[in-house]
Amino acid sequence: MLTASLAACAASERDSAAGGNDGTMVFGAAGAPALFDPFYASDGETFRVTRQMMEGLVGYKPGTAEVQPELATGWEQSEDGTTWTFQLREGVKFHDGTPFNAEAVCANFERWYNQTGAGQNSALSYYWIETFGGFADDDKPSLYESCEAPDPTTAVINLARPTSKFPDALGLDSFSMQSPTAMEKYQANNVRAQGSSFVYSEYAKKHPTGTGPFKFESYNEGNGTITLTRNENYWGEKAKLSRLIFKIIPDENVRKEELLAGSIDGYDFPNPADLQSLSDAGFNVQVRDPFNIMYLGITQKNNPALRDLKVRKALAYAVDRKNLVQANLPEGAEVATQFYPDTVDGYAKDVQKYSHNPEKAKQLLAEAGHSDLTLRFYWPTQVTRPYMPDPRGIFNAIAGDLRAVGITVEPVSKPWNGGYLDDVNNARADLFLLGWTGDYNSPDNFIGTFFGSTENQFYTAAAPWGEDLAKQLQAADREPDPAKREAMYAEINRKLMAQYLPAVPLSHSPPAIVTSKQVKGLQPSPLTAEEFASVSMSEE
Repeated sequence: MLTASLAACAASERDSAAGGNDGTMVFGAAGAPALFDPFYASDGETFRVTRQMMEGLVGYKPGTAEVQPELATGWEQSEDGTTWTFQLREGVKFHDGTPFNAEAVCANFERWYNQTGAGQNSALSYYWIETFGGFADDDKPSLYESCEAPDPTTAVINLARPTSKFPDALGLDSFSMQSPTAMEKYQANNVRAQGSSFVYSEYAKKHPTGTGPFKFESYNEGNGTITLTRNENYWGEKAKLSRLIFKIIPDENVRKEELLAGSIDGYDFPNPADLQSLSDAGFNVQVRDPFNIMYLGITQKNNPALRDLKVRKALAYAVDRKNLVQANLPEGAEVATQFYPDTVDGYAKDVQKYSHNPEKAKQLLAEAGHSDLTLRFYWPTQVTRPYMPDPRGIFNAIAGDLRAVGITVEPVSKPWNGGYLDDVNNARADLFLLGWTGDYNSPDNFIGTFFGSTENQFYTAAAPWGEDLAKQLQAADREPDPAKREAMYAEINRKLMAQYLPAVPLSHSPPAIVTSKQVKGLQPSPLTAEEFASVSMSEE
């Protein structure tokens, strides 16, 4: 009954649309958001919703990963890269009618920096910790020092050191500007741990308040629908839709069936095997530019054999990445030669490459004394990722390549959020499949995230090169001169592939998004960060 009623509601509103500036779109979401306060989130399904309601100082140019003004109209950095002055857009109001200004900017930064208790947990403040480091009351260094509001349209952010992350990182959904008044009224910081999960505030569940083109109306957890309505007082061009509904449908096959039935108007990450049939049926299949990486992770902490560079290189030579891309990934996927795509600064064309060479792999294993190697190879179930649309097929292809060079593979499969990520992060897997979609266009967002700390599964005390690599990544991030910084990252990429090889880069994959032919104006994003304000529903 839910499907029929939603479809009827959507059809009714579309039928009454006038000039494409009204109507409802129903989008099939792959999962439920835990909350609607993006600062405490790190998952794409939460951000998919909050992105429609909230904006940052900067955003990303539609269809690209290029930074552009959003709530800030421009910015300047000091010569040493530690002081950033943002000129703010005038006349902007939050959804509760309170003004967006420099004091609101500083209130948001101070809120983030002054988190206490559960708010400092990396499961909640993931992007703050990854981007800025520590908090006001702990002993961990923080990139953030202070925020000043010399006048209503000028905000000054002071940093402890220069960083390659600025200003691009401020476009992350976690750093969206939210109403200080609403956050205080509904106790946004009132978050506490409860067992292995968290209890969130009234603000995070019912009253998220930004400046964006859509406003929060309701979340019906019973039928799994989130409803947003158009912000009639939006500072820019108003949304063409009067209502935007996200319907939570975890199963990709069910999302496809509901699209075919007309009860939803679109969904994300369709199975690559379905792209042609969906297109032939008249649906809009839009393939994003690849801005991601899938890699074969190698855990060195518990298996001495994997600490030998010859063994890691043997793994790289064993995998037939060209066949993997052609057989298991969508059209437009590319073999990866390093850990980020060629559109990111510091991409080095002259890195050491590993063509499929089983004999070379066998030779290296023999030289290392590990011709009889046995490895626990983990792969995830109950998930599809933009970079990994078919985990089982990808695992089978790579496992077959490894067995062909004499490696005994012990398969281990677990649900993505039901043990897989925990086991991978706690170094229980010898090999594993993982990847990343870039949050913004920066080398640090890729290789800094993977290898910038020695506190992860890639390193071991017996591999001191991990500390050297982490120091090189930190130095590159702190270099204020863009040309010097790019050269430093290029050299790091060369060393990653020739001297370190902590993992094997596999592919860059172009994830798709599919909508009905009634949906017009959707601009696909390489960041998988689509905004729906430009969408209209036709009467076709």
